[in-house]
Amino acid sequence: MHDNTTALLVELGSVILGLGIIGRFAGRIGLSPIPLYLLAGLAFGQGGLLPLGASEEFTAVGAEIGVILLLLLLGLEYSASELVTSLKTQYPSGAVDFVLNATPGAVAALLLGWGPVGAVALAGVTWISSSGVIAKVLADLGRLGNRETPVILGVLVIEDLSMAVYLPLLTAMLAGVGLAGGSIALLVALGTVGFVLYLALRHGRLISRAVSSDNPEMLLLVVLGLTVLVAGVAQQLQVSAAVGAFLVGIALSGEVAEGARKLLTPLRDLFAAVFFVFFGLSTNPADIPPVLLPAALLAVVTVFTKIATGWYAARRAGIGSRGRWRAGGTLVARGEFSIVIAGLAVATEPRIGPIATAYVLILVIVGPLTARWTQPAVELIKKWRDKDGDPAPGAGSGTIPAARVPAPQEELAQTAD
Repeated sequence: MHDNTTALLVELGSVILGLGIIGRFAGRIGLSPIPLYLLAGLAFGQGGLLPLGASEEFTAVGAEIGVILLLLLLGLEYSASELVTSLKTQYPSGAVDFVLNATPGAVAALLLGWGPVGAVALAGVTWISSSGVIAKVLADLGRLGNRETPVILGVLVIEDLSMAVYLPLLTAMLAGVGLAGGSIALLVALGTVGFVLYLALRHGRLISRAVSSDNPEMLLLVVLGLTVLVAGVAQQLQVSAAVGAFLVGIALSGEVAEGARKLLTPLRDLFAAVFFVFFGLSTNPADIPPVLLPAALLAVVTVFTKIATGWYAARRAGIGSRGRWRAGGTLVARGEFSIVIAGLAVATEPRIGPIATAYVLILVIVGPLTARWTQPAVELIKKWRDKDGDPAPGAGSGTIPAARVPAPQEELAQTAD
């Protein structure tokens, strides 16, 4: 007993210390720490350099808490009214996002012979952008006040809400409950989401007042306890613990949400890191090289489909050309939700773990780069094309062409950049 506890403390302390060093290094080089966490898990998991056995059970529980906290903090970022507004204005962009980005994953899974369940799972992996990575990129690039940023956040909100329907449906399919069971799970999920949104819209202040406390310790305990309880009940109802935590975050608002966000952010960062490490621990590094090529091809395709999604969404909002390309490049990163989906599916379809890990590793590195360089790259390509294709001024005629006056619509688009 004593030896087991000692080994647990040594392994757990080493893991947390290592995560801190990795996170600091990632910050120094301007990279999201997620790919480094995944690589650390691969290095010390099954088939890795030094497998961790004593802390495996604790790490599994910590990973579950990490998912719950990730979704809770995401829900705290939005109010119910903001969600409803986003649904009303951005649902066409959400539909385009789903078609363009879920289809490549589904097609790839069918070509790999994974069947319908694998297709639905991999479609989710390629569909959902990483809210956490994108929020950090927007802050790092100083774009939180840009005109295209609300459009980006609107697409992310629709994706997050869609998870309230997608995750229960996937869970039911993975459990093999059949069409009737899946329909019941979907109805329960829709009913739960609708009920929580109604409570948040009509009685959000009462809920926040009941949870509120001037004592930070009490606020932390109540919010965390409520979230874990609701997540457990949601899991029992086949709605998904992650969605339950997200709905708790939506239901809280005002000063309570702000206070809870400050208190829970360090816990979120700790357990989210544990979650990514655990996913790496559960993946055998030897399984990744065989799937690296299909993962890379899938990444290339979905880079372009996400850029097209952001461009379309920004165009609908009246954003100028530069803002459209910035929006598209920013949406490329995949991360926590893709890993959550793969984590759910890996028990039924083990092959999804390696390809999801490789896919996320690629796009979590490429995402910040596309956010920064998509718009400048497009402008550079346009300059080269214009330089090569346009005749010299006055060529072919004896007159000098008059200066071109932009149309009013073009002036409006330019100011919208």
